[in-house]
Amino acid sequence: MVTETPLVGVKFKIRDLNIWFFSTHALKQVSLEIQAHEILSVIGPSNSGKTTFLRTLNRLNDLNAKCKMTGAVELERQDIRGIDVETLRRRVGMVFALPLPLPLSIFENVAYGVRVHGEEKKKALEEKVEEALQQAYLWEEVKDRLDESAFKLSGGQQQRLCIARTLAVGPEVILFDEPCSGLDPISTAKVEDAMLKLKEKYTIILVTNNVKQAARVGDRTAFFLSGELIELDKTDKIFTAPQDKRTDGYIRGEFG
Repeated sequence: MVTETPLVGVKFKIRDLNIWFFSTHALKQVSLEIQAHEILSVIGPSNSGKTTFLRTLNRLNDLNAKCKMTGAVELERQDIRGIDVETLRRRVGMVFALPLPLPLSIFENVAYGVRVHGEEKKKALEEKVEEALQQAYLWEEVKDRLDESAFKLSGGQQQRLCIARTLAVGPEVILFDEPCSGLDPISTAKVEDAMLKLKEKYTIILVTNNVKQAARVGDRTAFFLSGELIELDKTDKIFTAPQDKRTDGYIRGEFG
């Protein structure tokens, strides 16, 4: 059961979304709205369609020639298929499960995307890098070592560096695909703290297999199963009084 709450400032509107990879029907008639400045947690077992859904929002599925899509995905009332793909991916950034820093210094990792988009003034770059590192809760840990290789950072720091790199180009939406899957509890807590602060400026969609994480940070939670959106509601309701027994079973750990 999908319970839609009236939203103020809809960022994404998805209608009757279907995704196929050859004959595999990965997403089936998915419809929902995502509000500006919310954290939407997306949960479900493996092969439920969570990551496929996430990758649809900035057209990363387009990289797979086997992918076919029907339905509509609108970003602020504009069909994403009508938006230049580079522009779309700048507006809708993505942080992946494994941190992938570039073989560059900490500073240049964050500055990289800013340079690609045409900014070369030293002061402007420095300001954007500092702001992004501040937002990613990493500045205090690296401000005196910006010229060091990014590979000298811990795994948790590298993930926050990747978040900073995404933020530096000025997105509106941040997609997180299992960003804490390889992190220790302390690093996970820092990433979650960053998310909670970031939603003041950004819209966040978080795919996670950690239901406790979904409960901690999500304003609303969507439960996917076998490519279908089974239930969508406020997170506290999903975790205390779900409407569908399959949602309850997954949260209780009966399958997954």
